[in-house]
Amino acid sequence: MGKQMTEMLKGTLEGIVLALLAEQPAYGYEITTRIRDHGFTDIAEGTIYALLVRIEQKNLVDVAKVPSEKGPPRKVYTLNAQGRQELEEFWTTWSFLKTHIEQLEKRNTENKEN
Repeated sequence: MGKQMTEMLKGTLEGIVLALLAEQPAYGYEITTRIRDHGFTDIAEGTIYALLVRIEQKNLVDVAKVPSEKGPPRKVYTLNAQGRQELEEFWTTWSFLKTHIEQLEKRNTENKEN
């Protein structure tokens, strides 16, 4: 993954994780796997675990320790009401950015053609 992609992803990764948790609760490794299944194959597990600590500290998720077949209990993250509100704000911001960036791209493309 290029440096530009990495930098852009940093700004959106929290929203991506919240969106995945809105679909269903999950534990860290499961979240990493689901992110990779969506094409973000270069995301390191450590990046996701650090992000999970941050969203837990921001009270965007509820956390339950669930017994694991292998090893210690897993922390399962569930999006709570505050997390859903944060996700809604993320989608609003994303929509704004997407619209305006696409307008810039269109103008840039049109200018190249002239």
